[in-house]
Amino acid sequence: MTLTQLEIFSLVAELQGFTSAAHRLGIGQSAVSHAIKALEQEWGVELFRRHQSKVELSDIGQQLLLRARAILGLANTLQQEAADARGMKRGTLRIGSFGPTSSNRLLPPVLARFRLAYPGIEVHIDEGPDRQVMQWLDERRIDVGFVVLEQERFDTFALFEDQLVALLPADHSLASRPAIALEALCDDPFILTEAGSAELVARVFNSARLVPKVRFRCAQLLSTLEAVSRGDGVSLVAEGSLPQVADPRYVSRPLAPAIVRPIGLAVLDRRQSSPATLAFIQVAQRVYSDGTY
Repeated sequence: MTLTQLEIFSLVAELQGFTSAAHRLGIGQSAVSHAIKALEQEWGVELFRRHQSKVELSDIGQQLLLRARAILGLANTLQQEAADARGMKRGTLRIGSFGPTSSNRLLPPVLARFRLAYPGIEVHIDEGPDRQVMQWLDERRIDVGFVVLEQERFDTFALFEDQLVALLPADHSLASRPAIALEALCDDPFILTEAGSAELVARVFNSARLVPKVRFRCAQLLSTLEAVSRGDGVSLVAEGSLPQVADPRYVSRPLAPAIVRPIGLAVLDRRQSSPATLAFIQVAQRVYSDGTY
C-alpha cells in the first residue's frame, strides 16, 4: 500500500470513474485500474462495484475510504509541517465553500491576502450547499470549510455575522418600510431558494408558527432574484448572498426583529490541522477583524 494508491482510490471514489480519475491525474486508465486492483488484492476485499457508466463504492470500500483520507490528511500535514520549517513554500490547501455568501463575498478577500502571503501553497476550492461542506469535512475531503455556526462536532472560528432579509419587488406595498415583520411575508406568494439558507428559512417560519405560501422553489439564488424582480412573489434570503451591486427591480429589508446567521470556518480537528490550514484561518480572522473586506 502506497500513498499514491490511496490518492487514486480516493479520487476514483470522488469522481465515480476510472477514466475521469485518470484524466484528473494525467495518467493512463490502466495505471488507475492497476492501483485499485493492487489495493483490492492486498486487502482482500472489493472496493468498488463496476457498472457500465460509473463505479460506486462497496460497503467496505466506503468504510476504508474514510481511513484512507485520514491517512492522506496526516501525510499532507507532515509534508506541510516540513514545508513550514522552510517558510511554508510548498503545500496544498483544500477549502469548502457554500453559496454566494462565502464563495462571492467572504472567500475572495481572504484568498487574495493568503495567496500574497503564501504564494507556494496550492489552493483547491470545492463549492456545494452548506450541508455538503460539512459532509466533506467529515469525509476529510477538505481541510477547512465555511459553515453556518454553531457546529458542535467541529472546531470552529467565527468570522462574519450575516442576517436574513426580506426580498420584495421594488413596487411592493411593503418596500417603503424600513423593516419587515416575518408574518407580513405570509400574505404573498413565497419564493423559496432550495440552496443556501433554505433550512434556516424553514426553521425561522416553523419557530414563529407561521406558514408561508410557497408557490415557487428555485434551485439557485439568481432564479429567486429574477422571480422577485418579475413580481412573482416575495422571499427571505441571507443578506450576504445578495449581489453587492443593487438591482432597481427589487429591494431588501431587514426583519423586525432581526434574525442573524453567523458564518465561520470549521475544521474537523484543530490539533491535526496542517500549517497551511491554520495559516488560512489566521488570515481570515485578520481580514474580518480589521474590516478590510
